[in-house]
Amino acid sequence: MVTFLIIVAIALASLAVWQLLRVFEGTAKLKGGDSFVPTDAENKYQGRMMLLFMFGYFAFFAWLYVRYAPHFLPESASEHGLVLDQLLDFNFLIITVVFVITHVFLFYFAFKYTYSSDRKATFFTHSNKLELLWTTVPAVFLAVIIVYGLSAWMDITDEAPEGSLTIELYPKQFDWTARYSGSDSLLGASNYNMISGVNPLGVITNGSLTSKQQELTEEIAGLKEELETVPKGGLKEEEIIETIGKRERQLARVSSFEGLEAASLVAGDDDILVKTEFYLPVGESVEFIFRSRDVIHSAYMPHFRAQMNCVPGMTTSLNFISRKTTEEMREITDNPDFDYLLLCNKICGAAHYNMQMVIKVVEPEVYSKWITEQETFAESIQPADEEGMAEATNVTRNEISMIEQ
Repeated sequence: MVTFLIIVAIALASLAVWQLLRVFEGTAKLKGGDSFVPTDAENKYQGRMMLLFMFGYFAFFAWLYVRYAPHFLPESASEHGLVLDQLLDFNFLIITVVFVITHVFLFYFAFKYTYSSDRKATFFTHSNKLELLWTTVPAVFLAVIIVYGLSAWMDITDEAPEGSLTIELYPKQFDWTARYSGSDSLLGASNYNMISGVNPLGVITNGSLTSKQQELTEEIAGLKEELETVPKGGLKEEEIIETIGKRERQLARVSSFEGLEAASLVAGDDDILVKTEFYLPVGESVEFIFRSRDVIHSAYMPHFRAQMNCVPGMTTSLNFISRKTTEEMREITDNPDFDYLLLCNKICGAAHYNMQMVIKVVEPEVYSKWITEQETFAESIQPADEEGMAEATNVTRNEISMIEQ
């Protein structure tokens, strides 16, 4: 009802304004004039008002900056972020200078060159000087921005220093898993055919290979037993035969991983998988490796000025050095509850908003203590009870089917 009344009020107000304009037009005609042709006095008045509006316009622009500047991101928490912030500030400076100069001219010309019946505008078809001016000046500014930007980009995209901590960030709808390289500083090989409830990243090790082969063999045997009991020639029979074919092909691919080098098959044993939050040592270089299980996600760590797409079927990477611990940033932001966050910056589905993970940046000794307390991958895939193994098998069936489709 309130919405209806608002619409009626707007319609009545519009009608009233239209009627006033009709009255104004009729009055002007009775006086022998034309209400739609401004007089010289009106033009001068509008010119002065444009000049006055210019000061209000820039005052509002300054107020917006002062009002919303506290809501910008705080200083960068990574070394390369400082370079990015400088580049962004430089671009903002150029844009602001051009914005102010062009608008000063805009409002000034509206004031100085208001229409007058005693003056006629000069018409000319071409000016080489003007063409040179508005081609050269933007080109110079753009060249400076591009050269500065490329220089910053080369600094940011350098390869990770030798000895960097390696972490894989693995997204799926709708959460993240972080995998640390362990004491050997190497991430174990992985493949989606190895994914299971206890092996969400499909890490390939001797233990996970044996477990997966056993799981698939048992599943195929169970499906074949079920096939003997279903009606012949029906849809159920076709479905089971198709599933058996998929699992046999998957088992063949899994078995082919036995041909990997021995070093590759043990590299993943000491990997560490964590969810909910992960830790980074302050002041140390970290190389991030990204994959994706299902759709394109985007790893976004705003306070570190870092973002990278996570694409199914390929790996991407970036690296940075953190420079502020979580506690230091809490003091800077005056927010005792502040935490760094890993977010997804691609709209990847209905629960996209849930994709976040807390990042804890701590002193190296705190990180060393935390990492030694974490369970390794080899420990995490130890045989579970029957209920846990059944649940893991069901997860595997569903997820592998989704990937193959």
